[in-house]
Amino acid sequence: MDASPTPAAPPTRGPGPAGAGRPPTPVPPYLPPPPASGPVARLRRLAAPVATLAVVVGAFGYVGAVDPNEPGHYPVCPLLRLTGLYCPGCGGLRSAHAFAHGDLAAALGSNALAVAGYVLFAVLWVVWTARAVRGRPMALAARPAVWWGIGAVLIVFSVVRNLPFGSALAP
Repeated sequence: MDASPTPAAPPTRGPGPAGAGRPPTPVPPYLPPPPASGPVARLRRLAAPVATLAVVVGAFGYVGAVDPNEPGHYPVCPLLRLTGLYCPGCGGLRSAHAFAHGDLAAALGSNALAVAGYVLFAVLWVVWTARAVRGRPMALAARPAVWWGIGAVLIVFSVVRNLPFGSALAP
């Protein structure tokens, strides 16, 4: 005969007054309430995309009206001023000015990466607006590898545009 103590059973909670005899139901993760329908709800859902577009159009309108090629209107890039090296944003205002005036060749010549950003913004804005009309939330959850990839593209673009063979990418 073994004299070792037997392991005790784990403590159990008795059924509560509201859930007598039923196992507890798991709590689902937080989900937003279902979207309301109707014209007021649709206008409310479209408020953020429309406001974002208004800000971007206003910014492009300002840069289109105030020429960054004229000295004294905008500050000089601090990295360019201190080191003489072009950052990934150098030429972005000149690119936006040319883009606002419909000169795609000049916009690409000033900052090709910025033009790619304008196109990416336009695509994401259309998707966001379409989802808002349908009452579906817009969620951009990028994995860390995507962010590292974006950072790598920015670094490579900066390095190449500062080398002699990449002078076509310089503003």
